[in-house]
Amino acid sequence: MTETPAPVDLPTRSRLVHDALRASGIAGDIVVLPDAAATAALAAAALGVEVGAIANSLVFWSDGEPLLVMTSGAHRVDTAALAERLGRTKITRATPEQVRDATGQAIGGVAPTGHPAPLTTIVDEDLARYAEIWAAGGTPHTVFPLTYDELVRLTGGTVAKVD
Repeated sequence: MTETPAPVDLPTRSRLVHDALRASGIAGDIVVLPDAAATAALAAAALGVEVGAIANSLVFWSDGEPLLVMTSGAHRVDTAALAERLGRTKITRATPEQVRDATGQAIGGVAPTGHPAPLTTIVDEDLARYAEIWAAGGTPHTVFPLTYDELVRLTGGTVAKVD
């Protein structure tokens, strides 16, 4: 199978995400939105889907390392409960600098892939309710579709309850 090169009009960060998707056998194309969709509600409105079908990429800091939590846009992460479930001492929101260092991407556009190095990832079990989910494509203007199983495989994530 020949890998399709990333469209040249995609932002650099989104081209990295495209390449990572293709390397993982995921065929969904990155869509460039006319307006930034830096929140799940904005992304859902732009795509005409339920907010719960948006896979938010939230970066936290835990036990000295970044932790990526892929959560349904309909949920808020309960960091205390999640830390207890994972056997971690504490989970706190990463700073914008920590997010950029860990992912190479800016808050509001963090993709589940295309990072400088793999991240420990938790995938919200509630995302399994949706036949198709949408995730950020490396910038606040880019998104792509995939299935829940593809998201778990792509991230190597651990499935857990996050709220």
